This record gives sequence, C-alpha cells and structure tokens, in this order.
Amino acid sequence: MTPIPYGRQDVTQDDIDAVVEILRSDFLTQGPAVPAFEQTLQAHCQASHAVAFSNATAALHIACRALEVGPGDLVWTSPITFVASANCALYCGAEVDFVDIDPRTWNMDPQALAAKLEQASRSGRLPKVVIPVHLCGQSCDMRAIGALAAQYGFKVIEDASHAIGGTYAGEPIGNCRYSDITVFSFHPVKIITTGEGGAALTRSDLLASRLRLLRSHGITREAGLMQEPPHGDWYYEQIDLGFNYRMTDMQAALGSSQAKRLEQVVAQRHRIAQRYDSLLADLPLQLPWQLPQTYSGMHLYVVLVGEQAGRDRKAVFDGLRADGILVNVHYLPVYRQPYYRQRVSCDPAQFPHAEHYYAHAISLPMYPGLSEAQQDFICERLAFYLA
Repeated sequence: MTPIPYGRQDVTQDDIDAVVEILRSDFLTQGPAVPAFEQTLQAHCQASHAVAFSNATAALHIACRALEVGPGDLVWTSPITFVASANCALYCGAEVDFVDIDPRTWNMDPQALAAKLEQASRSGRLPKVVIPVHLCGQSCDMRAIGALAAQYGFKVIEDASHAIGGTYAGEPIGNCRYSDITVFSFHPVKIITTGEGGAALTRSDLLASRLRLLRSHGITREAGLMQEPPHGDWYYEQIDLGFNYRMTDMQAALGSSQAKRLEQVVAQRHRIAQRYDSLLADLPLQLPWQLPQTYSGMHLYVVLVGEQAGRDRKAVFDGLRADGILVNVHYLPVYRQPYYRQRVSCDPAQFPHAEHYYAHAISLPMYPGLSEAQQDFICERLAFYLA
C-alpha cells in the first residue's frame, strides 16, 4: 500500500487556476489578492480586522510585538504545542513559562492557570501575555481564560493554528471575543493552506494598525503617522523596526480559493473523526474528547495508548510506521526541547498531565482525502499492535 501520511493538503483545479491567474497578472505580491483574502477571513470569523502573514510563526511574533512584549516581561503558554507558541515571546526578549494541560481536552487547563496566577500574584510576577493553544483544532475554554485575563490584567493571544473553521460557544474561532489577537496557520497540513502562511485577527483598530506596520519593515505611507510632511507620492517613512513578514498574492489567491470550501473540509474531517470513534471504541485507547460548547477545526486526531494495552507507545508507533502508516506525535513538551532545557527552569513534575499525554499520544492520519479503505487498514493494524 502507498504510505498514508498523517496529514496532507487538498488542492483542486480551482485552486491551481486561482494561482495561475495571479501569475499572469500584474501583481505577484503587494497586490489586491492579499486584502481580498484578509476580507474573507475577517468575514468568516466575524472579526474587525484580519492581517495576513508569511507564516503563523511570523504572526505570533508580531502579535507579541503589537502587545509590546519585551525584555523583563513574562509570557505563558501550553507545553503541548509546536515550539513557535513559545519562541514568539523569546524573539521579543521576554521569558517563557508553561501551564499544564487539561487531561481530557489536552488544552491549557483553566484551573491550573488560575492556581498559577494566584501564586504569581503573591510573588509579584504575573504574565504580560498568555497564549492558549487550540490543540488539534478544539478551542480552549476561552470564557474561563478571558475571565482570568480580566481579573489579573494580562493580554491573550489565541494560537489557533489548528483551528480555523471551528467554533466556540456558537461563534467562530477567530472572532476574539475573549482574546486580544487570534493567530491562524495555513501550512499545507492545516485545514486550508496558502503553501506557507498565517494570519492575525483582532477587534482592535490600534492592534491591527500595529500588526500591519510591523509585518512590513515598520514602514508607513500614512501622512498622519509620519514625522515630516510627505515629499511627494513616492515618500514613505520607517517609524519602527519591523520585518518583512508579508504574504504574497500567489499565497493569498490559493487561500481565498481554499476558503470557499472551508466548511465542507471541516465537515469531512468530522466524518473521518466520527468513523475513527466508532472503529476504535473497543480498543484500549483514550479517544479525543470535546468540550460541549466547541466544534473543532479537527486538524489532528490524537489517541492515547493506554497502559492497560500492555504495549508502550513507541512499539505501537514503530509498528504502524513499518506498515506505511505515517503516524506522528504532537508534541514533545516544549520545556523538554534542548534549547529550552538550557534556558527555562522547568521541572517536568510540575506538568503531570503534559507528561502523561506525551508518553502515550499518537496522531493518526487525518485529512479530507483519507479513504474508508485506508481508515479501515489503519484501525485494523492499530488493533493488531494493541492486542
């Protein structure tokens, strides 16, 4: 059998035609396709602003910069995430710490966050920003996190890299009701893709202006922001130290085309997940659990191999890989990464749920093109290695 990847892009002829149209146009970058894609995201998420970036890591970085994260500040995030969720704070010179996960959702645990905040308040070392991560596509309990933000005065960046197309409490993830900024990723294995790409959404006019300024070198052509009267139509000023984090029109055209079938793609992912739930129900696994008020973007389908199975995770993982089923593990806790071990003082014992999750997690293949025959094979082989 042809190897089955854990994730894969779904590119149609319409997507290809949209990109070719840009290649034949006058603008490959800084043209009309990027604002059009931003408008699509803004409308879907019911946010006031959407700002496209070259990738989600860039969007996280500039989100921290827009919130004025800098040396001496503290940023907290989940340990079960891709390293970018923490790196973005280090790029700004801040320090990073982590909050343990909920053992059922595998997202940041609001109770653990509340306890950590109470202790930090007593010591006078509260975070400036908290970055909850919507792992696998399911929203964190943002109402609870938002209430803590109001109580303790920190800002919130939702790392929704896995979660476009999902909802929380009946509203689209990305509408920023309980956060200052939400970040999406459009990497090829995500829900929709722009090749590489990301976006930051916000309700704040000021934050949107900062996001746009900092993604493009800190340069402005707005007369109201300049220190001198414009010398002519050619004139611009650099008023901050920004970056070249712009998305191209080719990427944006692909994203706009893909976004037309966002709801269809997420629904297909849910059908695959529901079929996994049924096929795996009798195996010694912890299956994904959803908060009642959430509808996941369903980027990943993760199972935990139970201790009662009599097999460790690595043996099951290696067996499936040998069968051509390219399962993965999302993620090694960030504090275990060598770079972080050298710079962040974290005792793994402080994060028992993250440690348990990492010891048992396997990401099964999840993408719209996964066939029922492939899914049957995956589940049959998984049952074999758990027998």
